[in-house]
Amino acid sequence: MLLDAASLYFRAYFGVPDSVKAPDGTPVNAVRGLLDFIDRLVRDHRPQHLVACMDADWRPRWRVELIPTYKAHRVAVGHEGARPDEEEVPDTLSPQVPVIEAVLDAVGIARVGVAGYEADDVIGTFTARAGGPVDIVTGDRDLYQLVDDGRGVRVLYPLKGVGTLQLTDEAVLREKYGVDGRGYADLALLRGDPSDGLPGVPGIGEKTAAKLLAEFGDLAGIMAAVDDPRARLTPSQRKRLTEARPYLAVAPKVVRVAGDVPLPDVDTALPRAPRDPAGLEALAARWGLGGSLDRLLTTLGT
Repeated sequence: MLLDAASLYFRAYFGVPDSVKAPDGTPVNAVRGLLDFIDRLVRDHRPQHLVACMDADWRPRWRVELIPTYKAHRVAVGHEGARPDEEEVPDTLSPQVPVIEAVLDAVGIARVGVAGYEADDVIGTFTARAGGPVDIVTGDRDLYQLVDDGRGVRVLYPLKGVGTLQLTDEAVLREKYGVDGRGYADLALLRGDPSDGLPGVPGIGEKTAAKLLAEFGDLAGIMAAVDDPRARLTPSQRKRLTEARPYLAVAPKVVRVAGDVPLPDVDTALPRAPRDPAGLEALAARWGLGGSLDRLLTTLGT
């Protein structure tokens, strides 16, 4: 089981009231919410291996060089001390992230982020290397591109907390989008994605993109059809795709998750007992983790 950690703690932050606080009054709603998420996921799905995948670089320079608008609207601006390319994060969430990392480490849940890459890329590489089924837990539809029934790869997409998950396999993708996992990245780059700053091809929405992929197979097939006067494209489609060539030449590298990230050698086995009991006890007292941590430890122990 691969956790898109940032996606989940953002959801925890907005799903758990900020009245959940440490003894000193500091909000810990994201910390406790994420622990509750992990507890529920382990109880319901019983993974043998678990990795919290982190954004070591949420907006990698190599992606921005190809598409400058990539996530540009999410860069923090206008507050003192903001670093270049720092992500805009709610003020009371930022201080909770180091606590989350420290607690995961003390529990013994593998936590992996790689410089120059997003969590999606870490997830893509673990998935490519996996010798068995993989469950990817994320609120980011970009990772639908990894769904593969043949290899047992599915996405558990939270609809409400983690108690209600959409178990996304190829049948779900075909029903919702008209494509399988391999086709999802091409669909996404054609239609665009405002949440990631991807412009897409003007005039080519999701339904048209799905029809083009059904007709021509993939992006390469679509672009070959643009050059074939006999291909069944409308004049406007041919014009729009032709004008979008510069974007379409670089978008696949930006949209498709990497599968060759240099992962560190880590123990991904689900821990049965805390790796650092004394450190975890101190964290629990300092941050008032209470029942959320106790429940997770009980679940891991059983």
